Amino acid sequence: MTREFVRQMDIRFPLGVDVGFELSKRLNVVTVPTLYVLDDQDRIIQQESGFDKKTLNEIAALFGQSPVADPYDGAPAFQPGCSSRHLEPETVDPVAPALDAHARQGRQASILDIEDDEDPHEYCSRVFGDALPVVPPTVARVQRMMRAAGQDPTDVIGRVPPCYGEATVEKIAANAVMAGCSPGLMRVLIPLVRAVTDERFNAHGLQATTHFAAPLMVVNGPVRRELGFHAGQNVFSNVSRANSTVGRALQLILLNLGGARPDGIDMSALGNPGKFSYCIAENEEENPWDPLHVDRGLAREQSAISLVAAEAPHGVSEHKARTARGVLKAIAAALATVWNYRACLAFEALVVLCPEHVRTVHRDGFTKEDARKFLFEHTGIPVRCYRDDEPGEGLEQRNTYREIVIDGEPCYQKFRSPESITIVVAGGAAGKFSAVLGSWSTGSRGSQMVTYPV
Repeated sequence: MTREFVRQMDIRFPLGVDVGFELSKRLNVVTVPTLYVLDDQDRIIQQESGFDKKTLNEIAALFGQSPVADPYDGAPAFQPGCSSRHLEPETVDPVAPALDAHARQGRQASILDIEDDEDPHEYCSRVFGDALPVVPPTVARVQRMMRAAGQDPTDVIGRVPPCYGEATVEKIAANAVMAGCSPGLMRVLIPLVRAVTDERFNAHGLQATTHFAAPLMVVNGPVRRELGFHAGQNVFSNVSRANSTVGRALQLILLNLGGARPDGIDMSALGNPGKFSYCIAENEEENPWDPLHVDRGLAREQSAISLVAAEAPHGVSEHKARTARGVLKAIAAALATVWNYRACLAFEALVVLCPEHVRTVHRDGFTKEDARKFLFEHTGIPVRCYRDDEPGEGLEQRNTYREIVIDGEPCYQKFRSPESITIVVAGGAAGKFSAVLGSWSTGSRGSQMVTYPV
C-alpha cells in the first residue's frame, strides 16, 4: 500500500517506514498524523497534529514554497487525528479476522475458565471493566439476559467503532450483565446499539476525539415507567438502576466491542463523567409540549431512545425571573459559551428545562418552537469580543457570521438556526435549575442526533 501511495503521489523524497514504532517513540508521537519540522541537528522546531490547511501552508512558507493546500480542493479545512498505534496496549491475542461488514450472524462469544484462586470480580474488572467493578458475566447470567431479548444470540445488531467489533445479541447481553442490568432492559439495549452504530451518529469520531463529549441517551414513551427509568429529581445522577445500568452497559459496549479505551484510542483531553453512564428519561408528565420523540417524528404512545453527543451539563440557576423572557435570557447567556465563547455556527446544544422553568415559559403562552426561536435570536457573542488582537478560536471565521442586535448591542449569532437547539423537560419539580449541554462537532462531518423506536 505504501509503494502504491508513493507511485500515485509521485513522491520523490525518501520515505521511511517506522519499524517497531521506533521513530514514534523517539518523537513522543501522540496523534497520527503529526507533522514535524526538524533542524539540521534533529531538533523539533515545529510540530502540528491532525490535518490543518492553514498550518500546512504556513510550513510551506517556512521553506519558501507557495501554498500547498487549496481551500477549494474538496478536503476539509481541519480534521483531528487519532491515537498513535505505539500507544495502544500490547496484546498476545491473535490477529483478528478481516471484517465482514455485511454478515448478519456473528461468532459466538468466547467462554473463559479462570483459575480457582482468581477472584472473578477482580479478573473481570481488570480485563473487561472501566475502572469500576463489574458483575462477572457467567454463562447462566448471560443466558438469562439473552432469553429476555428473544433473538438468536449470534444475530449481529451492529458493529461498534472504531474497531468495529461485532455487537451480537450475546455480546450485548454479556456487557449488560457486567453493567448490572435487569433482563428486561435488553428491550432498550438492542435499539440503543443500533443507534450508536448508526453512521449519522458517528461514534467512530466521537470515540477518538480529544473533545469532552460522550453519548447521552434520552428515553421517551411508556417504556420509561415499564422499565423504571427516572425523569425527576437527580435525573443526571445515581437515582435509578435503569438509567445507571443502561448508560453503563452502553459505555462497556463501546469499550469492549468498540475498543476505545481511555488509555489508548479514546483521546479525550479531559473526558466527561458521562463516560461512566449517561442516560436520562424525559419528564413527559411535567412537559406541557410534545416530548422529544414526537418532535423526532414518532407517535406519543411509541417508546423511543435518542442519542446525542454531549458535554457534561452546565447548570443554569434562575430563581428570580417571573417571565418566559427572563428564564430564557438566563439560558441564552449559558448557550453563548458552548464550545468557545467566540466560536459560532458549527455547534448545537441540548437545553434541559426543569419543570418550574417550563411552567413559567408555558404560562406566558410560549410554545416549544417559540422558546427555541427566542433562544436562537437572543444567543450571541458581542462584536467587541472580537477586537482583541490575540489569536483564538472563532476569530478567523467571523466573516461568515451573521451580525444581529441583542438588547441594543451588536452581536454575532451563535447558532445556525433554531433547529440547532433541542429542548427536553427533565428534573425535579422543586428547584429552578435547568441545564445546557454543548455538542461535539455537528453535521455530516460530525455527529447528528439519532432516534430509534423501542
